[in-house]
Amino acid sequence: MTHRPPLTIGFFITPAFTLLDLSGALEPFHLANWLGGERYRIRVLSTSGGLVKSSEGVTVGTEPMEIDGLDTLFVIGGEGTVLRAVEPEHTAIVRAAYDSGIRRVASVCVGAFILAASGVLDGRRATTHWMYAPELQRRHPQVQVDGDRIFTHDDRIWTSAGITAGIDLALSLIEEDLGKTAARTVARQLVVYHRRAGGQMQFSSLLRLDPDSDRMRRVLSFMRENLEHSLPLERLADIANLSVRQFGRSFFKAIGTTPAKLVERLRVEAAKPRIEEGRESLDAIARSVGFADTDRMRHAFLRVLGQTPRALRKEGSGGKRDGPQVPRSTSAAREGDQARSESRLN
Repeated sequence: MTHRPPLTIGFFITPAFTLLDLSGALEPFHLANWLGGERYRIRVLSTSGGLVKSSEGVTVGTEPMEIDGLDTLFVIGGEGTVLRAVEPEHTAIVRAAYDSGIRRVASVCVGAFILAASGVLDGRRATTHWMYAPELQRRHPQVQVDGDRIFTHDDRIWTSAGITAGIDLALSLIEEDLGKTAARTVARQLVVYHRRAGGQMQFSSLLRLDPDSDRMRRVLSFMRENLEHSLPLERLADIANLSVRQFGRSFFKAIGTTPAKLVERLRVEAAKPRIEEGRESLDAIARSVGFADTDRMRHAFLRVLGQTPRALRKEGSGGKRDGPQVPRSTSAAREGDQARSESRLN
């Protein structure tokens, strides 16, 4: 690890914070110090200092909040963050830190509610625990909530999903500060994969989708059974017996994402184990799950999982190129292509 002046990382906690959200995000920085000398100064902070009780009943000693000298501020949420209105003194601290020009402001899990209430997430992408993403969006419609991602990065703001996702976010920040080698060393010490990409899904769509609406259940069943076919918005609206406009609104309210994004995720999830297995060509897999070609599948994998099918296949084969090979797409360099129109889902 390259020697440089230590960076001060502050972890701001509030009453009934989640203990694992704090420890998961803090421990990677502690290990970075343990493995390579003092790279970080770690401070656990609260509004006035002293003991703060977690939702698990464990109390943690804290220092009074002091912004001066902080490089990064982590905001750790907890039960009270969602159940009650965010305290003005907490939002004031976050806003003051952001306005001071601090290099990074981050949140773990429902700490995003405090960031959103402070206004620093306005117009930005953010995530939180998938269970609370719809509520975050309802309370703060000006925030672009993506409840599927492990973590997000938008300018100086980082947000992560709950619990173990805080580890992934911390490893990403360590990589930014100290490089990939340092982050991988810390990840190995934590006995975790280095590191899950921010765009990776929090929770399998096939397991978590169980809407109350019979209409939406019919649509989901139709999607699952017809992934290999074109699934235009008009066809899905017919299945729900709704107009296209009504269907789009009802679907988002019930599922928490758009039909286009869900179809894409379902196709990625259907293709993923077959790609890892390595017995079929990427072209055959792409066509069988509804992607028009390998290039579209590739961009979908980048958006959903943060890695390409080829990289996934290489991981699954232990780095050996023993699966069927297909020619590299001539447009493979177009990493930043945008999703096609949501009215056409094939």
